[in-house]
Amino acid sequence: MPAIGGTSVADLSGQGPGGDRPEVDRVDAELVVVGCGPAGGTAAREAARAGVATIVLERDPVVGAKRVCAAGLRPGFVSDFDVPRSIVHCDPGTITLSTETRTYAFGVGPSQTTTREELDGTIAALAVTEGAEIRTHALFRALRRERDAVVVEYADLATRERKEVRARSVFIAAGASAQVDAVDPAFAYPPWRANLLTCIQHRVFLERPADAAVYDTLEMHYYRSPRSGETIVAWVFPKRDHLSIGLGLGPKVNAAELRAELSWFLERVRERLFPATAYTLRDEGSLLYGGAPRPRIARAGVMVGGTAAGLVDATTGEGIHEAAYSGRFAAAAAAAVRRGRAQDAAPLYERAAQRMFYGRLRHRHHLMTFLERRPARFDVLFRQLEAAPRFADLLQHDRNDFTPLQWLYLYLQAARFSIAAASA
Repeated sequence: MPAIGGTSVADLSGQGPGGDRPEVDRVDAELVVVGCGPAGGTAAREAARAGVATIVLERDPVVGAKRVCAAGLRPGFVSDFDVPRSIVHCDPGTITLSTETRTYAFGVGPSQTTTREELDGTIAALAVTEGAEIRTHALFRALRRERDAVVVEYADLATRERKEVRARSVFIAAGASAQVDAVDPAFAYPPWRANLLTCIQHRVFLERPADAAVYDTLEMHYYRSPRSGETIVAWVFPKRDHLSIGLGLGPKVNAAELRAELSWFLERVRERLFPATAYTLRDEGSLLYGGAPRPRIARAGVMVGGTAAGLVDATTGEGIHEAAYSGRFAAAAAAAVRRGRAQDAAPLYERAAQRMFYGRLRHRHHLMTFLERRPARFDVLFRQLEAAPRFADLLQHDRNDFTPLQWLYLYLQAARFSIAAASA
């Protein structure tokens, strides 16, 4: 896993001695990936495996550092993406959805938990094994198009140099804070900022393990904050040596308010799960996304994936599955260009990602908005899911997997929910 000592970006001006621009270090590649999370790492690994010359630009000194994420993986993720089983911490077979009134339990497969440093770092190491080059301390700054190529400009934070790399295709997967609107006006999406969530998470290291049932359960909580009045989405996910306990709020939240909210939630969890056990905390915070996908995610050799594309389930905050698949689609599109089967990877990528995800993710965003207007609707939905296990199971799958009979069943369940929720 690449790791280099850190350098501050505070004084990086893009100028050399005497105010002149420094000489540009420029190399060529077939695919440049910006960001080495599940989307970028998967894209790099699968593109390099297909023979595509790939360079990854990662701003952090260590791949997987500074990621706030419950790191829950869908059932089958490890086998779907050929990731070593060793990264899995727990295999929870149950997920609970809790409101202010009660808790609902469902079977989930089982799913898997890990940490983002292990997931991202492992996929990155596999990408290097396949032949991809990963440059850490590489801060993406801008891109421009030149004839049939895209030139990516970045700052090398270790050497304080401005550099460029020229590629046929570029895949931007730098998370919720990626400034993709500035990259290309075609990617502009005015509601984006309103749908950003400020998230904070504790890693809770217990002096002795909690009850065994804790490590077999993923917890999601939906409640209205007694302080701000906002709807909170919170989680408790078990790991091998700690519990990930966190929550998300709207973007206009100061640090003190966010910490007070998490402290209140942590105390409720502690009373239930580890009331007499001492613990230590490690805090993490960042922006996540909770809206609908960007309408446009590819144009003229440039593709946007993962959370930067808004490929996140607004009801749960899940995005690792979608991110990794977007990386897979980007790699396949870049490989098609290499083999002469396409002139531009962008339309191939956009069609694949939209076909697989957009119907479900847009529906989940509308559903979450509908639920938040009247929090009692959460109970209506969760009661229905608990009473209809088949309904709960189908909602864990992508829409393009469904048969006509499954679609009919889902429409009937949706109609039933709409009628019940109208009076909630």
